[in-house]
Amino acid sequence: MRVALFALGGTISVTGGTPRLTGEQIAAGVPGLDGLGVRIDVRDVAALPSSGLTFTRVLEVVDAASRAVADGAAGAVVTQGTDTLEETAFLAGLVWPHDEPLVFTGAMRNPTLAGADGPANVLAAVRVAVATPARGLGVLVVFNDQVHAARRVRKTHSTSTAAFVSPDSGPLGHVVEDRVRILAVPPRPGPLPHRPSPERLAATRVAVYTAVLDDDGTLVDDLARDRQGLVVAGFGVGHVAGALAPRLGAVAGRMPVVLASRTGAGPVLRATYRSPGSETDLLGRGLLDAGMLDPWKARVLLRLLLAGGAGRDEIASVFAEWG
Repeated sequence: MRVALFALGGTISVTGGTPRLTGEQIAAGVPGLDGLGVRIDVRDVAALPSSGLTFTRVLEVVDAASRAVADGAAGAVVTQGTDTLEETAFLAGLVWPHDEPLVFTGAMRNPTLAGADGPANVLAAVRVAVATPARGLGVLVVFNDQVHAARRVRKTHSTSTAAFVSPDSGPLGHVVEDRVRILAVPPRPGPLPHRPSPERLAATRVAVYTAVLDDDGTLVDDLARDRQGLVVAGFGVGHVAGALAPRLGAVAGRMPVVLASRTGAGPVLRATYRSPGSETDLLGRGLLDAGMLDPWKARVLLRLLLAGGAGRDEIASVFAEWG
């Protein structure tokens, strides 16, 4: 049995000096990994913080993992920095077509610190990658012996080893001793039908506008200029100041504008509140509903759709399925 491991740098590889740990060194530092009966095929992709990753780089890793699975790997594991992991895993999940798991993991504490969590996370990730119960679940994030759907997971703490949680659904399962126990199997939307080229991705930009107290909205036009799409991180269930609503409606007449909640959990509503700047008002002005996707994941999905040539109706349909 074989697992492909792709190393992209991040805290899990940081030793305080240079160069960073290679994928081979990361794997060699995992107690018990050689006792799983799994051959680890390590591939070093990059040695950089996750803030330096791009859509194109992530999609290249997904393609390499797809080829590994087609060549007989039971699954694939990606190690990377945690800062953007919730976004990269979601991006991968939008295009991953296989039943074999693609598992993202990393570390909150680097290998030089007491209680470094990288080795335990890699061991758990490999267990999940080869586990029969994990097949068909798509792209997963494994941290702190918990298994999360990439679609729902969020990083909710800057330093805790329990930083990754799924606020809306909870984890799909847990790794207990040598067992992967999947307790919930959510619906899995199919991969997006259109895969954009790197050139189309580079030419497609989507901004995020965050609603704040006492906001006059003057930055909306500047933020939307030279962009192909906009995500609004609204208050609560999808609200903004009433004075901002006409500006957002005008932008929605020029490009897709997706309404999400900045709260970190829960959905955007559709027809509960009706005051100016409410969700009913904004959706009536042409904004699209992100559902339960947070603003950062909504941005990932909107950019991929726009770069793939999707029109407004298709964008609304896909958000209804993935949100």
